[in-house]
Amino acid sequence: MGIFAGMGTIRRKVAIQEARFFAFHGYYPEEQIVGSEFMIDLEVEFLVSGSGGDDIGSTVNYEQLFFIAARQMREPKKLLETVAHAILEDVLRDYPSLLAIRVALAKLNPPLQGEVKKSIVELTYNA
Repeated sequence: MGIFAGMGTIRRKVAIQEARFFAFHGYYPEEQIVGSEFMIDLEVEFLVSGSGGDDIGSTVNYEQLFFIAARQMREPKKLLETVAHAILEDVLRDYPSLLAIRVALAKLNPPLQGEVKKSIVELTYNA
């Protein structure tokens, strides 16, 4: 028995931050031709059972989170919201017992009539 036995629950957070991608998402046709740089923050929360274990099967593999994000970034979409939603759905499909998922997708230097460092769409799921 660990020190936390009988004292409540432990929530674990696993995340990737500022994962960079070059992709062809955008509402305007030229954005889908020239492409843009994007950054993704993706984090998940879940309950830890027992001692937490030292086995990758007892956690969420952050490498798998990256692969899910990369797969969706390869499929051009018009809206960042659509991309973020697809990432969230894929994560939940692969890890249905998650308590929370947060996906933040940023387009760096969006094509606006002024200097803007990034535009961001963020989705949060709570079980």
